[in-house]
Amino acid sequence: MGEYFNVADIFGEDVFTERVMRERLPKKVYRALRQTIEEGKELDLATADVIASAMKDWAIEKGATHYSHWFQPLTGVTAEKHDSFITAPDAEGRILLEFSGKELIKGEPDASSFPSGGLRATFEARGYTAWDCTSPAFVRHDAAGAILCIPTAFCSYTGEALDQKTPLLRSMEAINTQALRVLRLFGNTTSKKVTPCVGPEQEYFLVDEKKFRQRKDLIFTGRTLFGAMPPKGQELDDHYFGAIRQRIASFMKDVNEELWKLGVSAKTQHNEAAPAQHELAPIYAQANVAVDHNQIIMQTLKRVASAHGMKCLLHEKPFAGVNGSGKHNNWSLTTDDGINLLDPGKTPHENVQFLFVLTCILKAVDRHADLLRESAADPGNDHRLGADEAPPAIISVFLGEQLEDVLTQLIRTGTATHSLNGGVLETGVKTLPNLAKDATDRNRTSPFAFTGNKFEFRMVGSRDSIAAPNVVLNTIVAEAFSEACDELEQAENFDEAVHDLIKRYAREHQRIVFNGNGYSEEWVEEAARRGLPNLKSMVDAIPALVTDKAVRLFGTFGVFTKAELESRVEIQYEAYAKAINIEARAMIDIASKQIIPAVIRYTKSLADTVNSVTAAGVEAAVQTELLKETSTLLGETKEALAKLTQVTAQAAQMEAGQAQARYYYEAVMPAMNALRTPVDELEMIVDKDVWPMPSYGDLIFEV
Repeated sequence: MGEYFNVADIFGEDVFTERVMRERLPKKVYRALRQTIEEGKELDLATADVIASAMKDWAIEKGATHYSHWFQPLTGVTAEKHDSFITAPDAEGRILLEFSGKELIKGEPDASSFPSGGLRATFEARGYTAWDCTSPAFVRHDAAGAILCIPTAFCSYTGEALDQKTPLLRSMEAINTQALRVLRLFGNTTSKKVTPCVGPEQEYFLVDEKKFRQRKDLIFTGRTLFGAMPPKGQELDDHYFGAIRQRIASFMKDVNEELWKLGVSAKTQHNEAAPAQHELAPIYAQANVAVDHNQIIMQTLKRVASAHGMKCLLHEKPFAGVNGSGKHNNWSLTTDDGINLLDPGKTPHENVQFLFVLTCILKAVDRHADLLRESAADPGNDHRLGADEAPPAIISVFLGEQLEDVLTQLIRTGTATHSLNGGVLETGVKTLPNLAKDATDRNRTSPFAFTGNKFEFRMVGSRDSIAAPNVVLNTIVAEAFSEACDELEQAENFDEAVHDLIKRYAREHQRIVFNGNGYSEEWVEEAARRGLPNLKSMVDAIPALVTDKAVRLFGTFGVFTKAELESRVEIQYEAYAKAINIEARAMIDIASKQIIPAVIRYTKSLADTVNSVTAAGVEAAVQTELLKETSTLLGETKEALAKLTQVTAQAAQMEAGQAQARYYYEAVMPAMNALRTPVDELEMIVDKDVWPMPSYGDLIFEV
């Protein structure tokens, strides 16, 4: 780390790329692999053996000693088991380095301890990892050495998906099939494949590792459970896009180098709104590759931060009072020959195919707003959504002035005759050129915004996999395309039928379109009048997975079985309960063992001061008042701690499921907030030398 390099020379050097495959595989084998990637044809074992041997030789040249099927179970993070390439020694004690096609294609990790939501009994341990050949293998270098990582799907012995990747690949097949039907209807006979492409922006915080180690709440939960605001937060907006400090710049440089070697096209880096908050954004990739790359990004941020004496916080709300972190999921549909189905062109009102795609998406989002909301549900995200710093918990679509005007024309008159132009942006400075202005502004308060040639789903939490939201987006749009194609394929006059369908969809689903301020109370009231769901918490959102329409949707397109959906509901409730339980127990531990003893020591020193001053015949009014205030808050803290201890114990005794999760939300969370209130007030009173942990000011301004 730290040396200068040429990006073009190192980009993808640790990836088994298309170029590497072309160079190292026999032509017949390479063509067979390409057919598997592009058309889904089965790969025979003999061909797999040749690919595995070439991959092994390439990885060993990179220093690899082990390989791993790298997969994404329902834990929210990745999983891996390392196996070396060595075989048993022969009679003379020599070993060979081998890697077979069978080992490449299929692995068998123990599945018993991963979340399965009842799909697998605890004693049933067998699970399989299957090579996702559409996502390239890579060699990762870390303290363990060099490991060949093979992206895989993970399923049970009985075939159910136990991971994030399998449903994503299923949903990509579904939208490809239905989008090709759309293209054929509009006369496109050349495009062979439609792929959802994704560009996820990643926000994160950096704090000093020594200070991190002094905060048990950060260690156990990833967020601060106590903490008074410093005199300055983000009020001046001076951190946002500000000059990057040298320590952070050095970290970012090393992150970029690591990612570029792994073929991750890290493009944008900058300071975000909150102090100590930053963002990294890659260039678009096909959805399953983007999901893998985002996991690599999160792992790399953490690893490189540690090497720089810092800790990377990916929690959605590590600090109260300043902005939390999200992950904007930019989504589009692109053909194999470079056509973006979400490109409106210069005159959207004349682009019938675009208007068809657009109104189908409006229908999809309106019909399944609850599923989209659930796909971004996370205990940490509950602190952001609807909190005037992130999109509201209400799903709506921002189209901008130009497209909303086109839609309005269609709804009112049945015909769109013009599109608003962007015009010229005049700066008023003679030495600056006049700039071409976009036809519409942007809206940062919208959860689902059209931004020129893509939709930006802004709800996703910063530490979550982007698989779930893209599974939902792919599937709901596939359904809308399918229903529209079913109708249009039977039409006698296609041109008339498609125009009627666009007008009908625009009219029936206009309630989902909102260009205003999503943070306002007026919008909450207006959304209720429109009948839009307002799912304020993860606990409220989870049931969306098993409604009749959700089961029908995912079953129709082969993305989830009913059993797989029910398992995910169980896993989600359990994950929420466990997360809040850990936070509550951490608060109890910190308050009992650190905060209350520290405050008692402080009150004792105050009492000693009052006594000594009074004995000297001097009035101790200030000290007495301070002692009284501190003692009162200490009493409130002790009372709140007892209440939190009680409700947490009660919650832990409940049977896992919806009732337990809801109790954590409705009883434990308020008790946690009640404990935090007096503690944060005490932090503003107690001598800093006595307070047992670094303050917010120490954490976010001293990085």
